[in-house]
Amino acid sequence: MMNAESIKKASAVYFTLLKDKVIDENSEHFQTYFNPEVRQTVLLLADESGTYIIEAPKRIHLVVQPTGSVFATNFTHLKDKHKQVETKKHFHLISIVIMSFLAAIDRNQAAKIRTKREGISYYALERQVNDLISKWESILKAQPSFGEKERIDMKEVVTTWKYMEVDSDDFGIKKGNRRTRIGLIAGAMRLLETEGLIVILDRDDIAKVIPKSELFERIEYLYHDYDRYELIKKLMTAEEDEHAENPSN
Repeated sequence: MMNAESIKKASAVYFTLLKDKVIDENSEHFQTYFNPEVRQTVLLLADESGTYIIEAPKRIHLVVQPTGSVFATNFTHLKDKHKQVETKKHFHLISIVIMSFLAAIDRNQAAKIRTKREGISYYALERQVNDLISKWESILKAQPSFGEKERIDMKEVVTTWKYMEVDSDDFGIKKGNRRTRIGLIAGAMRLLETEGLIVILDRDDIAKVIPKSELFERIEYLYHDYDRYELIKKLMTAEEDEHAENPSN
């Protein structure tokens, strides 16, 4: 039988996780969590509310399950919470931007160390997303059904991106203009920032994203188990692999 003290401690840990999403080893709650009774209660609370716990070596993360959670963020909630997500089209594009960013940092150890140290500028991300969407556009010409199997509306993603304004300066960031490409990227990165997964630096007016250890842990302990992540990552990096195998391309 769990005692009242354990339940009280477990509740403190769980509600701290709900608020902060991550508890690191310096938090008083970190040690408390690993008391077997407390841990069992926290896992029970998580399970009942449709969330689950990731235990990384120096941190505990709380993640919302994609379905059946009392805290699930569906599109409507997302729109209320993040005003920059205006339409389904922009929502899909923001997802592509985030996936593109994750695919860029989730390669090899050298890439991880480099991006943690140097970060990725919004302009580099814009080029990367543009290259990806141009690649998808050329595939669509040859295979109009491309993306259907993966349940991605490629045509809409390509069209929306193509006709977005290209920023000549930091206009999109400064004005928070989500109708420009850099503005959209800024919006996508703010979503990751509010989750405490990245740091946004504005050095010399060139905004840069530095991934935090929390993000790499989230990728390793969560996304690697998602077939959907691996599938989209494959779509993101397919062309490079082809080039690698066929030097004549």
